Amino acid sequence: MWDNWWVFAVAGAILAGIFAVVTFACSPGQRKRRAEALLVSARESFQRRREWLEARFLTLAEQSGKPRGLRWSNCDFDDRVAFARDRKTGRPRALVGVTISFEAIPGGGMEEVEAVSNLRAATVVFRLDGPEWETDGKACFNLSPAQTIDYYQHELETAD
Repeated sequence: MWDNWWVFAVAGAILAGIFAVVTFACSPGQRKRRAEALLVSARESFQRRREWLEARFLTLAEQSGKPRGLRWSNCDFDDRVAFARDRKTGRPRALVGVTISFEAIPGGGMEEVEAVSNLRAATVVFRLDGPEWETDGKACFNLSPAQTIDYYQHELETAD
């Protein structure tokens, strides 16, 4: 049985190597470096796709039928972007402030409401799902990007 001692030595060396690689790959420093690299890549890809993402947001928001009785008439996106991380998945989120205006839909019950023409501040949250940025067409009304991160602090953390 001990004639093949070298087989055990090689197997032990292989297992030790695997253990070292797994330990290094899972170390806190390595995870932090991977998260930072992902954020840099995510920022770059967001900037490349931003115009398309904004248009996608508007399409989905207009199709949602919300707020009821109102039509989206304009949405101005702020130039600045705040980045956050999803606390559960570590995936990046991009938060952009917007100013939205609505108009009443004839027969929608909002024609007589004076506040319909008021500009509304909100934040749009974009999420990196896999390699692509996405949006669900929802806005966080009355919150700036920083306030949105604070409000959803159990889900989001600042990534800047």
